[in-house]
Amino acid sequence: MEKIRKRKQVLDPEHQHQHQHQRPNSKSVRSAPKSPATTTIDKDPYPSHTRPTPPECQSIRDTLLSLHGIPPELAKYRKLKTPNDTVPPPETVLDGLVRTVLSQNTTETNSQRAFHSLKSSFPSWEHVLSAESKDLENAIRCGGLAPTKASCIKNVLRLLLERRGKMCLEYLRDLTVDEIKAELSLFKGIGPKTVACVLMFNLQQDDFPVDTHIFEIAKTIGWVPAVADRSKTYLHLNQRIPNELKFDLNCLLYTHGKLCRKCTSKRGNQQKKGDDSNSCPLLDYYKEAD
Repeated sequence: MEKIRKRKQVLDPEHQHQHQHQRPNSKSVRSAPKSPATTTIDKDPYPSHTRPTPPECQSIRDTLLSLHGIPPELAKYRKLKTPNDTVPPPETVLDGLVRTVLSQNTTETNSQRAFHSLKSSFPSWEHVLSAESKDLENAIRCGGLAPTKASCIKNVLRLLLERRGKMCLEYLRDLTVDEIKAELSLFKGIGPKTVACVLMFNLQQDDFPVDTHIFEIAKTIGWVPAVADRSKTYLHLNQRIPNELKFDLNCLLYTHGKLCRKCTSKRGNQQKKGDDSNSCPLLDYYKEAD
């Protein structure tokens, strides 16, 4: 019992994420107004730190796009940013939120398995809410932290039913970014990175989630001060990176961080095992940060 209590931590703590890039809805998505660069909730903690600059963001985006392209699993969300695009959304906002919860503290493969297992085990969110906790835990166990994540999912569904009368998050599409953040903060276990992922992928808002890979690269190339933590890195990058570049740059830095053996927190000096090349396109930015 004591072990279970210890594991019932709030998901999405600053130091524990695996970045999840995933997934949203119809015409209201495509017609949603752009969010302002600065919201009343999020202020830049490092206003005198002038990096990254817009030209730097554009240059890195173009370089990494040529190198990696946008992965297919992320490209389907990118298409939704085209105003006249008629491609149907990959999933509902609630599906996206649950998928993001399941992605915390695990690999992309395991989180996808957990989500598919959940959807195949329960025909509706009503069935998830009414199910025994142990049954939900068993369905998502392959994604890790099953008791914590099951509790979080049930809390979200229960509160939605109490407050809205149905288990649906589509109403978020009509809210401002500040209002969305305030709404999602009401759900126990939903942290800032999960909110940022839902904003960027499911609601097509200009936000910039910071996962382990992006945080490491941002510190390595000097986009944030050396003392920055993940929370302040998120706030700073959201103010410095131009809105029109956020989606691509986020996906590309995430992809590059997974694939590049030189992108370490030691400013490129500590090579990962097996690294014998100098081909990282960010090496020049490492030098700028030194």
